[in-house]
Formats: sequence, structure tokens, C-alpha cells
Amino acid sequence: MTNTQPEIRPFHIDIPQAQLDDLKARLTNARWPDELPGVGWDYGMPASYLKQLAEYWRTTYDWRGQEAELNSYPQFVTEVQGQRLHFVHIQSPEPDALPLVLTHGWPGSFVEFLPVIEPLTNPRAHGGDPADAFHLVIPSLPGFGFSGPTLEAGHANTEMYAKVVAELMTRLGYDRYGTQGGDIGSFVSPELGRIATENVVGVHVNGLLTIAEWDADPGGLDDADQQRLAALENFEAVGGYAAIQSTRPQTLAFGLHDSPTGLLAWITDLFHTFSNPAKTLPEDAVDKDLLLTNVMIYWLTETLASSTRLYKESQQWGAALTNSGVPTACALFPGDITIRSIAERQNNVVQWSEFDRGGHFAAMEAPDLLVGDIREFFRKVR
Repeated sequence: MTNTQPEIRPFHIDIPQAQLDDLKARLTNARWPDELPGVGWDYGMPASYLKQLAEYWRTTYDWRGQEAELNSYPQFVTEVQGQRLHFVHIQSPEPDALPLVLTHGWPGSFVEFLPVIEPLTNPRAHGGDPADAFHLVIPSLPGFGFSGPTLEAGHANTEMYAKVVAELMTRLGYDRYGTQGGDIGSFVSPELGRIATENVVGVHVNGLLTIAEWDADPGGLDDADQQRLAALENFEAVGGYAAIQSTRPQTLAFGLHDSPTGLLAWITDLFHTFSNPAKTLPEDAVDKDLLLTNVMIYWLTETLASSTRLYKESQQWGAALTNSGVPTACALFPGDITIRSIAERQNNVVQWSEFDRGGHFAAMEAPDLLVGDIREFFRKVR
């Protein structure tokens, strides 16, 4: 009998120089809108700030250096559920390491996890206990980055993402593994626990989005949850991007697909909105080059349109989610609005951590805290 399973092929990033030259020309010839004096970020991205960031991108940022760093990690592509899937697969030098799949969010990419790769895979070399080591699988979700655009309606949703990741882990030969994710990953990781309950030993999430059932009994919430509920109810004030992406993603895509400054503004504004609220500028919270590399992934792969389709196609927004029973850890960073009572209703929460440093993009903002929390949790379930 022949094996019809799609092969797993090594992947190497090699962006043609013509694409980089085109990007530089577009940045050079950008048209800038006017802005009102003295309004800061109240109307969205200030043109004065974006001009500085775009100039740094055009003249100083080194894609080839970033490309070389990305290529220092083993990358692969395969086909799962009829969809091209790109992923990073890093095996720990520790033979008893636990497989762990890391799932990014939006507007993120596998680049989010670069700061945590080495301490998670090789704790011995980073002052940690070798017993805490992980083999890492870091997919680019369908429709994101080098996984390419989704090819048909219905493939850009958190439920499908979980099925794709579960199949990938099976194909890699991992029948026992953990999951971790934030933002969109905070939907995908628990969903993996629901559909692959016998395989997933533990679920770790940061920035868990508890947007369902919050109005069931608001009077029964404690003070901390009441504060998070107030922030959640005020989400519309900062969540206009989600309203657009869940209704008119294709219309939005024309501008962001064609204009690097438009794309930079859209993504960077989200980083400013949801990163550590104590930081003034996005680059104060997240390394500037890492932020631009994340933007570059969207630009170079032309996947902004397909990445935003998940807001239109996902069915889990606001739905009551089943508790899988899989042990779960929730990590909260400044600005997160996870409501604990809902998190505990929908998940078997065995570890709850709150930090006063970092933010929504925890792997980029406070990698040391996130790594420590992941290690602490998985010691309980290995």
C-alpha cells in the first residue's frame, strides 16, 4: 500500500531582492494624511509617529539579517486539510523533553515566539532545569504568513485551526503534548484540548478572551472581575478594527495589501492599543526590529487579507465553550481582561497567575515571565 500522506518538506525563506526594492520605493513615495494638532493617539495612529517608524523601516531596518535569523531555525511546509501549512519544529537537546505547540494570534505570526524558543527548548543553557525542556512546534496558522492565503471560505476560523494543528502533531508522531497560545491562540489551544483530549496533557493560555456569558450574572463577579468586565464592555471604544474585520475584511484588505504604510499603521496601532498600557510607544513595549519583522511577514507573503478572514468566519466569538477537563493555566498580563469566573467555567483551571509587567503580546513583551509560568504549569502535568 502506498503512503498518500502529504510529505513534510524543509523550508527556507529567500525573499527576492525585487520585493525589497519595491517595498523601499513604496515607502519613499508614501503619501501622508494630515493630522489634528495635540490629539495624540485619540484618533488612531499619529502621522508624526508613523513617519519616523516608516523612515526607520526604509533606511535602517535590516530584513536580510532578520531573514538569516529566521532561517537559523528549522522550518517546514506540508499540506493539512487541503491547506499549505508552514511551521517551525525545534527539537530540544534533552531527550525527555515534552512536545509543546505554540499558537500565535492576530496581528501576530510565528515571529512572536522567537524570544522564548531558546529558554524553552534548552533550559540547561539558560540557567534552568533541563527537566523543563520542550520540543517546540510553532505553526503559521492557515492564512497567515508562509502558510499562504486560505483557498476557500470556512477555513479561516479557530475550530479549523485546531483541527489542522492536531493533525500536524499526529503527523509529526507526537501523541502526547501540551499547547500554549495567546489572543487567537487562546481559542485554538483550549480547542485542541476539546478535540484531542487524549493527546493534550495541558493547556497554557495568556490573554484568554472570555467574551462569552459575561452578562449571565454580573452581580456574582468579584471586584477584579467587575473591573475586567467594565474594560470588556468598553472594548468597542478600542475594538473598531474587529468590527471592520468581522464584516468587511475584503474591503479593508485593498488598502493594507497595496500600501506598506497603511499596513504598518494598522498593525502598529494594535500593538499600541493592546501592549503594556504603562508604555508610551509600541517600540517601548516590543523590540522595534521584531515588530517590523512581524509586519514584514504579512507584507512579503501578501496574507493580510486571508489573516483577517478569521474575524468573519470564526464561530467561537461569544459562544459558550465546553470544558474539556484538560488541566489549564491562565496567565494575565497588564491590560488583559480575562474574567476568571468564566475562564473557570469553560476550562479546568489549575493555575492562575497575574503579572505586573508585560502585556497582551507576552512572548514579545515579557518572555522571561511567560517562560517561567509555562515551566511551572507543565511540571504539574508532564
